[in-house]
Amino acid sequence: MSGNKVFLDTNTCIYLLNGNKILADFLQGQEIFISIISEIELFAYKGNDSNSTEILNNFIQSIDVIDLDQTIKSITIEIRKTFRLKLPDSIIAASAISNNLPFITADKAFTTVKELDLILFEI
Repeated sequence: MSGNKVFLDTNTCIYLLNGNKILADFLQGQEIFISIISEIELFAYKGNDSNSTEILNNFIQSIDVIDLDQTIKSITIEIRKTFRLKLPDSIIAASAISNNLPFITADKAFTTVKELDLILFEI
C-alpha cells in the first residue's frame, strides 16, 4: 500500500457509513481519498434523509475529495476504451490510478483494470 493513504470506491464508503466494523478497523489511521463522482453518488443515494445527510457532510469534510483534471480525463478515456467500465466507474478508477493510491472496492468489475492497486473488500 501507499503509506497511510487509501482511495475508496462509493460502495466501500457506504459500508463504512453504515457502520461496517471490519472496514472501519482496516481504515483506522488511513488518510481517505474519494473521487468527486463518489461524492455525488453518495449525496444522491436514495437512502439519505436529513440525519444521514449531516453524517455524510461530516464524512466528506474529514476526507480528501479528488476533482477531475486532465490526467484523470485521459486515463478515464483509456479505461473506457480498454475495459468497457461504466463512465462513473472509469472516472473513479482513473482518479485512484492518477494519484497512485491503493483502491478499495467491493465491485469485482474493477479486477480487470490491472493498473489499479486493488484491494477487493468482501463482505
